[in-house]
Amino acid sequence: MKIRIKDNSVRFRLSQSEVALLGQTGLVSCTTEFTGHPLVYTIQTSSDSELSVLFIENTIVLKMPEVMVNEWVSTDRVGFDGQSGLVKILIEKDFVCIDNSVEDQSDNYPNPSLKC
Repeated sequence: MKIRIKDNSVRFRLSQSEVALLGQTGLVSCTTEFTGHPLVYTIQTSSDSELSVLFIENTIVLKMPEVMVNEWVSTDRVGFDGQSGLVKILIEKDFVCIDNSVEDQSDNYPNPSLKC
């Protein structure tokens, strides 16, 4: 899972296996190990009707409605957006980059821009 934070916006991008895991277990989580202070970022299903995001004790928690998760897992829908207080939220499937990125992209979704 990747996150990008800019000002009051947070963008989450998930690989195919992470989207599947979210659909199966209702939770996907990653950690960045800063010296003495890990940053945890988590997505969990909720019974809410809208996306929401919280920051609690070094953890970013994105709550994604179960209805959205089910649609996301079972369709070609790329993502969802919303707002939680002042924070804009975007969650989307991670596509293979068109450029020559050095990161492992073997689990990313095929990029629709590469289709003839």
